[in-house]
Amino acid sequence: MQNHFTDTVFYQIELTAKYCKLLGQQVFEKYGAGITPEEFSTLDTLICNPNMCQRDLAKLILKDRANTGKILDSLEKKGFIVRKLSIKNNRPVKIAEITEAGVKKAEEVTAKIKPHLTVVREKIDNSNLAKVSDLLKELRDVLNETLEIQI
Repeated sequence: MQNHFTDTVFYQIELTAKYCKLLGQQVFEKYGAGITPEEFSTLDTLICNPNMCQRDLAKLILKDRANTGKILDSLEKKGFIVRKLSIKNNRPVKIAEITEAGVKKAEEVTAKIKPHLTVVREKIDNSNLAKVSDLLKELRDVLNETLEIQI
C-alpha cells in the first residue's frame, strides 16, 4: 500500500529525472560543451523537427514560451540557429532554423556524451531499457489525456 508520495512510481520517475539532469549537467561541464543541456535538447529537437515556431517547439521540449525564447535567443547569439519571419494560420511567427554550425555543434556534443550513455546501456539489458522506454511513453500518453498542459 502506498501511504506516501515517496512510495509512488511518480516519485521514482521524478528522482530518476533529477539524476539524469544532474548527470547531463556534469557531462556538459566536464567536456566544456559550450552549450547547456537545454540548448542541446533544443538543437536536437530542431534537427528532428525542422523549421518550428517557438510555440510548437515549447510543446516538444516542455518549456514555457518565455524560457523557450531565452534558449532560442542564446542559440541565435551563438550562431546555431536563425529565426525567420513566416506566416502560420494567418499570423506572423518566427521560425527557428538550425544552421550548419548548429548541426555541427549538436554532432560534436552527441559524440562527447555518447560514451556516458553507453555505460548505462552496458549495465542494463537492452530489452529492459526498451521496456522502460515503452512504459514511460505509455504513462506520458495517459497523463497527456488526463492533464491539460498549457504551454
